[in-house]
Amino acid sequence: MTAELLVRRSALAMAFAGLLVAGAYAQDPTPQQQDVQSDKKDIRQDKQDLAKDRADRNADQRDINKDKRDLAKDRADRNADQRDVNHDKTDLAKDRADRNTDQRDVNRDKKQLALDDAKYGANSAQAKADRKDLRADRADRNEDQRDINKDKVDLAKDRAERNADQRDINQDKTDLAKDRADRNKDQKDINKDKRDLHKDRKDLRRDRRGRK
Repeated sequence: MTAELLVRRSALAMAFAGLLVAGAYAQDPTPQQQDVQSDKKDIRQDKQDLAKDRADRNADQRDINKDKRDLAKDRADRNADQRDVNHDKTDLAKDRADRNTDQRDVNRDKKQLALDDAKYGANSAQAKADRKDLRADRADRNEDQRDINKDKVDLAKDRAERNADQRDINQDKTDLAKDRADRNKDQKDINKDKRDLHKDRKDLRRDRRGRK
């Protein structure tokens, strides 16, 4: 009876020890399992990094495309404003020439009026014709001066718009250079993420095989 009791107790002890060992194995993964889990975690992180960097790269590319459109539009605006400036300069030069011609006519009319007043009298037909010519030439001269004043205003306005467009162009170039740098950096990050992902997948395969 004592021997039978001892056998039962030994069997129970062995069974309990087996459970403890099985539990220990279940709770403590082997180094190989730990490596596999670590590799899987690295792969998940690599995929997240790759997706984020691709999204950043695509956003930067959209910014670049927008910068190019802005640059093209601002250059077109600047060129149109420069044509306006050139046109204003031509108008100004022409109106100044017309004003100077009219001023010479006014000066000639005054001299002729003085001569005719002295020779024929202030109420003579010649003097009256000279006064009529003088009024007409003065009116022309004054009209040309108003045109000159308007040309100056237009020229100043078109120059201001041209200069503003040039500043926009300079800003567009700065934005484009920055967005290109960001895009290139993101592309480098993507390339690195791909290399990391490839390496971690290779490590995972090796760890699953038991590092052979």
